[in-house]
Amino acid sequence: MKLISMALVCLLLAGMWTQDVDSKSMHVSSSNCCFKFVEKQISLKNIQCYKNTSSTCPYDALILKLKRGRESCVLKKAQWVQDNINKMKFCLPK
Repeated sequence: MKLISMALVCLLLAGMWTQDVDSKSMHVSSSNCCFKFVEKQISLKNIQCYKNTSSTCPYDALILKLKRGRESCVLKKAQWVQDNINKMKFCLPK
């Protein structure tokens, strides 16, 4: 009887653990990360605002919201981004 009780407890704990792992998954939405980047400078008049990528993303980047509803990714370390970051507006959350 002890063996069956112990097995049931182990199964319950294992079931709870996998649920907890799924809820705190390392999956990052593609809308919060960038994997390809624009290297050429984008004109400031075409940039509506910017937002930071998630801190769990592999690259330190910005997502630029452009006119006509497009978005582009740029690396924060790019010189033109560093020179112009203070001239760009931060995108307010919805």
